[in-house]
Amino acid sequence: MSFQKGFLWGGAIAANQAEGAWNVDGKGWSVDDVVTYKPHVDVKDYKTHNTITSDSIKQAMEDLDDTYYPKRRGIDFYHHYKEDLALFAEMGFKVLRLSIAWSRIFPTGEESEPNEAGLAYYEDLFKEMQRLGIEPLVTLSHYEMPLALSLKYNGWTDRKVIDYFMNFCNACFLRFKKYVKLWLTFNEVDSILRHPFTTAGIIPDRCGDAGVEACCYQALHHQFVASALAVKQCHEIIPNSQIGCMLTKLTTYPRTCAPEDVAATQQKNLDNHFYSDVMVFGEYPKMVLKKFERNNISIEMLPEDMDILKSGCVDFVSFSYYMSMTESVDPDAERTPGNTILGVKNPFLASSEWGWQIDPVGLRISLIELYDRYKKPLFIVENGIGNRDILEEDNTVHDPYRIEYFRNHFKEVEKAIDEGVEVMGFTTWGCIDLVSASTSQMSKRYGFIYVDADDMGQGSYNRYRKDSFYWYKKVIATNGADMN
Repeated sequence: MSFQKGFLWGGAIAANQAEGAWNVDGKGWSVDDVVTYKPHVDVKDYKTHNTITSDSIKQAMEDLDDTYYPKRRGIDFYHHYKEDLALFAEMGFKVLRLSIAWSRIFPTGEESEPNEAGLAYYEDLFKEMQRLGIEPLVTLSHYEMPLALSLKYNGWTDRKVIDYFMNFCNACFLRFKKYVKLWLTFNEVDSILRHPFTTAGIIPDRCGDAGVEACCYQALHHQFVASALAVKQCHEIIPNSQIGCMLTKLTTYPRTCAPEDVAATQQKNLDNHFYSDVMVFGEYPKMVLKKFERNNISIEMLPEDMDILKSGCVDFVSFSYYMSMTESVDPDAERTPGNTILGVKNPFLASSEWGWQIDPVGLRISLIELYDRYKKPLFIVENGIGNRDILEEDNTVHDPYRIEYFRNHFKEVEKAIDEGVEVMGFTTWGCIDLVSASTSQMSKRYGFIYVDADDMGQGSYNRYRKDSFYWYKKVIATNGADMN
């Protein structure tokens, strides 16, 4: 069976990690414009690294330099997009996943009319993609909501933000309907509990007596409602469109066969599926509602919300997959970092320099599990490995570790397809080097294309093809038949 004709091979980036131009052409502040790079903090210590307070935001807004705020500069994709798209086309990309910076269209989020310069930029971008034969897969909210909405409403905790988001969606659907047929609502919607500020604009010290967890679940409910409304709106404005959800797939195995470890693992996997369950089935799982009741978590829901959720179920399920983890009730079990999360270390797996465990078979397991659960088409929209690549004197980069990583993962996808799983496509994360989401580093490189910039923003920003560039080009050209 293998990869079907029309399989969407490509790559993925996010506006906040790639575009730069943070204060150009009327763009407003976004939440990621105030996230710092701390060179002396352990790169595996995400919570310390990404601590956000009202004071830290104020300090960031008073500092207009981008040295310690790498996402303000990204890789300057804003000005290099034609060059970068040409490189993607040379590799043979069928699809490029990217996001639209909300604050580039509505600088504070509350404007009644969109910023024309922002709309024009993305329209030109999509026109160039169309010319090159690259289909856009657009994420509407990828960790880049307007900072003004965070400061005024504590982000998505306030229901008013739904209306502002729908105004943004409406502007995007109307302007880009000729170019974009594939959409995603919220990137890694489940990440709200791991990093509330970048995911939902929640400033923890403004959560009051309710506490951060309660704020997160209230904000999450508003995002669920907004997603359902966006699905309905997208279908009405762009009749032949497809719009999906996006989940961090955190596949977890029991550390041992002890029933207690198995039970703890089951709960962790159920917690991970909760988010996509709501967006696929249009209702909250009963066990989640029971958990809210047990933990005295009260969520304000309007009477019509359940009908909205039911009428706005997604067309497909997309997800990121970087690693698996294990779970154990043993408090002394060694833990290791993953995608902004800690899990019990699996002794049967190797790890990246950042501690993320490498598990290609886990991707096949994840595909089969999700397809069996949802019976919806699946799309792998993030997968990759961060490494410290070396640019040689002749401007080459030799990255056999990246080729091996992708070869092993692609083969597992092929096996899942042979089992009957419907996979729409595969967009590798950070197909061009960009600023890391978790640590705001450039030195943690994912791309097939090397960008000459360091963690402090120094460099020529020239682009260079890595060995993996030519390898991926061959894989795409043969639709996965030649992975050697």
